Amino acid sequence: MHYTGTIWRPPYEASSLLLEVTAGCTHHKCKFCTLYNDLPFRFRMSPLEDIEQDLQEAKGQYELWENYKVKRTFLTGANPFVLQYERLLSIGKLIKRYFPENQTIGCFARITDITLKTDEELKSLQAIGYDGLTIGMETCDDEALSFMNKGYQSEDILEQCKRLEQANIQYKLFYLTSISGAGKGEQGAKRTAEICNQLQPKMVGANMLTIYPDSELLQEIKKGTWKEAGELEKYQELRMLVESLQNETEFAALGASNAIQLQGYLPRDKEKLLSILDEIIAGMSERELRNYRKNLPHL
Repeated sequence: MHYTGTIWRPPYEASSLLLEVTAGCTHHKCKFCTLYNDLPFRFRMSPLEDIEQDLQEAKGQYELWENYKVKRTFLTGANPFVLQYERLLSIGKLIKRYFPENQTIGCFARITDITLKTDEELKSLQAIGYDGLTIGMETCDDEALSFMNKGYQSEDILEQCKRLEQANIQYKLFYLTSISGAGKGEQGAKRTAEICNQLQPKMVGANMLTIYPDSELLQEIKKGTWKEAGELEKYQELRMLVESLQNETEFAALGASNAIQLQGYLPRDKEKLLSILDEIIAGMSERELRNYRKNLPHL
């Protein structure tokens, strides 16, 4: 199989066939992100020949497991959905050729990737299996989005996710707790909930910002232009997000950046989630939580 650099996937894609179609990030400008710094280039598109070869190899391996059927394929890379419609369609057809039982195709996507497709193209991609996109929106705090160089604003999140809904493409949104900085987290969480409440995400997930030495954000901290929130403040922000969400959706904070993992369905489990967060805020020390963050080797 052709895999380049560290392969990142969400926890819920553990049983998916991982197929490399891109490597690296097309944007690669977010001040906090170091996930793709190990690549010798910022972005690479895999030749269709390599993709087909990987599918052939995977088919041979899966055939050794008599009763196993590939039901879902996850395209690897920071944002494979950036690929042109025709390219994504060709990849979808190749997957169907080698794994006719495959039902859905997922990948990471940036908000700006969606703008590259027409409404009809989105519907066509859905028809061939593209569904369950994972989108790192990070926040709907426009000031934070601008400062972190995300390349879009909250209205873009609202507009483009509504287009996915119109095409019947499900998606999961991820929030980056404390991206707004010290003293601004609860405000950012409220604004994010305001946008999410107008949408129908399959999941609202949360990760916690962890600042690494090779990030541009660390340089901003040293210059005094941005201040990191405390660990307990991050949980207060997360509480505000859960409290403010009115959607019927799954909520999950399962990544390694979360010292304590959370999962539930809203609104059914809202009070339970809020109770757990209250216990964390009241019962854990800043030092204890900070030690976890300091010893986190990577996400």
